[in-house]
Amino acid sequence: MSATAASPAEAGYNRMAILSLTCAVVAVAGFFFGGFTSLAVFAVGAGHVALNQINSDGGQGRQLARVSLAVGYAIAIFGLLITVMSVLGLYT
Repeated sequence: MSATAASPAEAGYNRMAILSLTCAVVAVAGFFFGGFTSLAVFAVGAGHVALNQINSDGGQGRQLARVSLAVGYAIAIFGLLITVMSVLGLYT
């Protein structure tokens, strides 16, 4: 056993950043193939947690978290627009 532990920067990508990107990819697939957008919430939440962890502890994965935030927010906005258009009768 080593006396010095590996720093988070040497440990690789932040796990929450990877999880947020995975949720974003699944949310994109769900949006295009099933029309549901609920997984975008998890992508956004995990992305914010990942950025917070990276800012406080260091490590890699900032771009993964930012991409998943952008994708998650975009899917959420499209879902909201489709919902509003459906209620108004503009989207069938």
